Amino acid sequence: MGLPLDLAFRTKGQLAIDILTETLADGVGLDFVCGDEVYGSCTELRQFLENHGQGYVLRVPSSFRLTLAPGVTLTCAQAVTRLLNDAHRWEVRSAGAGSKGQRWYGWVWLGTASPRHYLLIRRHLSSGELAFHYCYVPAGQPVSKSRLVRAAGLRWPAEEDFEFGKGCFGLDQSQVRLYHAIARHTVLVMAALAVCAVTAALLRDRTDTQASSPVRPDQPPPADPGMIR
Repeated sequence: MGLPLDLAFRTKGQLAIDILTETLADGVGLDFVCGDEVYGSCTELRQFLENHGQGYVLRVPSSFRLTLAPGVTLTCAQAVTRLLNDAHRWEVRSAGAGSKGQRWYGWVWLGTASPRHYLLIRRHLSSGELAFHYCYVPAGQPVSKSRLVRAAGLRWPAEEDFEFGKGCFGLDQSQVRLYHAIARHTVLVMAALAVCAVTAALLRDRTDTQASSPVRPDQPPPADPGMIR
């Protein structure tokens, strides 16, 4: 594949730390860092975020162990058992708009032995499927279920963006085998996706981008036909 000789193996958690290091060094402010179980299970990543005072809402597996009180350590699956039959503890809230409207789930959160860490649990209203989020809120920031639910719900549009980039822009469809060719293809696709994303954002509230319809047969075409709605 023509891999560079100095290219070292990095786990997904380590790659996330690299990206976040550059992001924070550039002065970009983040409300929460979100990720799936691969990132939530990475102790190194969680420690990096906490050392930098960065809040996170990370998915963790049901076997993830947390300390709910001094001397009381349970897995997420064990912690939720006492809540499953307590309907008063669950609150139905939207995780944000999806392709078919609002995404409604049941939510409950638990405090831990640490005043800055929480376990946010999401339950599917139909199937009862559970998802666990380990959360960290830095000191001095407001703590509320609404903030954590909103952050947890933002993973879905991020995943949709990746799927859109692959399906409509060919992000993962390069028919090349060499490292530099793959890198170039990825950069070009991401640049095209960025241009289209910015254009769509600028035109989101405009309905007059298309040129007016001709009023006579000999009318010359417009200089700018505009964008199709």
